[in-house]
Amino acid sequence: MDRFFKLKENGTSVRTEIFAGLTTFMTMAYILVVNPSILSSTGLSWASVFLATAIAAGVVTIAMGLFVNFPVALAPGMGLNAYFMTVVLSSQGKITPSIALTAVFISGIIFIILTVTKIRQMLIVAVPDNLKHAITVGIGLFITIIGLKNSGILTIAVESTKNIAKNQYTDVLGFETIFHMGNLASRDVQLALIGIVLISILMVLRIRGAILFGILGTTLIGFFMGAVDFSTLSSPKTTWVPDLTQLNFADFDFKGAFKVGIVTIIATFTFVELFDTFGTLVGTANRAGIMKNQEEGRKRLGKAMFVDALGVSAGALAGTSTVTAYVESAAGIAEGGRTGLTAVTTGTLFLLALFVAPIAALIPGSATAAALVVVGLLMMQAVKEIDFHDY
Repeated sequence: MDRFFKLKENGTSVRTEIFAGLTTFMTMAYILVVNPSILSSTGLSWASVFLATAIAAGVVTIAMGLFVNFPVALAPGMGLNAYFMTVVLSSQGKITPSIALTAVFISGIIFIILTVTKIRQMLIVAVPDNLKHAITVGIGLFITIIGLKNSGILTIAVESTKNIAKNQYTDVLGFETIFHMGNLASRDVQLALIGIVLISILMVLRIRGAILFGILGTTLIGFFMGAVDFSTLSSPKTTWVPDLTQLNFADFDFKGAFKVGIVTIIATFTFVELFDTFGTLVGTANRAGIMKNQEEGRKRLGKAMFVDALGVSAGALAGTSTVTAYVESAAGIAEGGRTGLTAVTTGTLFLLALFVAPIAALIPGSATAAALVVVGLLMMQAVKEIDFHDY
């Protein structure tokens, strides 16, 4: 193991790497609950998305550890899953989940080509940093709005005339607005607000896995408020032993995709993933000290991009939205993770999570919505990096 992962050479040990992998898993395990919550609204079953999320995250992360020796974990990306949902729901039935998965798969193939030909690296260098940061801020705002809507804290008016007729407006002067305040007396809204506060407190206290523990804590509070449905523990849809027959494997519709026209959708998936992953990989590589040797660092970074590109298509094959590198990997690196053993540990834990689907299904939507709001706000912090004097 020492020879394979070069533990001594990187100044680490098996114990340190395993603990680092556990830390990374704890900080990003919330995706196991949040991703099914988002994508199940498109018509995909909760169980199928849960299986796809755990399998895609587990397999691709282990691949990153074994083939690149990189302490970075991957899973379906926040923002891209919300965009996936919006594409399907806003199409009024024209774009099915199968067509959207086809778009993700094609974007993965494009990524593989761009990575192998080195065009991906050239594109990243060519785009201004301010635009890269602005994309992150926009995605963060998008995720926050999705979280607020799913929680019921905000409602969104689609048909303004009907809303005015019902006297549904939110501003003081009585003008019609797109966003409307939800019913603050609602149990679900109150639970979501509690979740946002709880997660925020845990993050301020620098608790590892603050988002995950915040979701679990909100679920516990929801139990006393009567918001937890225990029927999932005995439901045939969420089994303790993974039922892989529920997996939407290779559920593609190429004919429908070309008939509807999904070029802009593919372009959006590709564009966002392009900058998101590169920033994460470079940032984590620097923190792990991988870039100290520039030549070796660039080689490993190139391999990491290739695994990431394969992960996009692999995730679509499993039945989930775009798989991407997670910035939460920095938490494991901060605990001493320096090699692929950290990633292998994290990936293994994702695969073991397949056996706790009924427990994950217990978590109420208000708890996952609270996590979305917080994650979105964290992404919006990138606004500080934008130079507003450069225009």
